[in-house]
Parts: sequence; structure tokens; C-alpha cells
Amino acid sequence: MDDAQRQEYWRRNLRLMAVLLAVWALVSFGAGIVFVEPLNRIEIAGFPLGFWFSQQGSIITFVALIAIYVWRMDRLDAEYGVTETEGEVHHP
Repeated sequence: MDDAQRQEYWRRNLRLMAVLLAVWALVSFGAGIVFVEPLNRIEIAGFPLGFWFSQQGSIITFVALIAIYVWRMDRLDAEYGVTETEGEVHHP
């Protein structure tokens, strides 16, 4: 992989991380703090939805975003021919 491809690979990786972290921040801050009052009017299993989001929703969202990151990075690695074998990274 030449320098231009490495820079493009890294740029796409950073863009993916920025988007996923922005989603997590919006869910954590938005649902857990900003929109907590309207969400608290909705109850699930006896708990206000706003409380649920502030306690569990951001954690579940974070775990889902990790899975999405792994899936997208596997696709990006395959696109650029980056493979990992027993702890070693091989570039074409």
C-alpha cells in the first residue's frame, strides 16, 4: 500500500469513528439529558423511558456501535488488502 492509499485508509477510519462517536454522544446526551422529560412520560416495564436511556440506553448503543465499527473496519481492511494473522498486520 502506498502513502496515498494509507492516508485514504486512515481518513476513512477517522471519519467512521467520528460518525459513530457522534451518534453515541447524541444518544447519551440527547436521550439521557436533553429529552429526558418528554421521554419520562413513556413507561416501559414500570420505568420511565428517559431513566432507562440514561442508565442502559447509552451503554447498549455503545456496544452496538462497537459491533458496527468492527463490521465496517473488516470491510475497509478487505478493500485495502490489510490482513491480520496471529497478531501481525500484513500490507500488500
